[in-house]
Amino acid sequence: MQRITITIEDDLLAEIDAAAEARGYQNRSEIIRDLARAGLQQSAEETPSGHCVAALVYVYDHAARDLSKRLVQNFHGHHDLSLATLHVHLDDDSCMEVTALKGASGEVRHLADHIIAERGVRYGRVVMIPTAGEKKPRRRAHRHE
Repeated sequence: MQRITITIEDDLLAEIDAAAEARGYQNRSEIIRDLARAGLQQSAEETPSGHCVAALVYVYDHAARDLSKRLVQNFHGHHDLSLATLHVHLDDDSCMEVTALKGASGEVRHLADHIIAERGVRYGRVVMIPTAGEKKPRRRAHRHE
């Protein structure tokens, strides 16, 4: 085993401690290992193959240094995947964004993981829905009567 050092917000650590006590864990390391395993397994199961549409939801500290700039750069670098973003001010410190994505599942997952991993992003989740591959829009006949 390896010993590592991590930084966790006080509120999150309190939640981890409460969960550890409720579930009977002997120490923080045990519950953090189990939570990490569960998160990795869930992430692997949630990535469909082929193409998808997705909703990326994340909450972040709007005062985090250069975070807004980094987020915009990420989306500009993947402009072919990003359809639209909704921005919501939650309180004095936090904003939430919901971004609609569309493209190859691996590329969508890659972008979502990069956004969620940015320093200052407090919470993030992506919901991916499989779709048929790239199709050209069908032309519909319009009849005027």
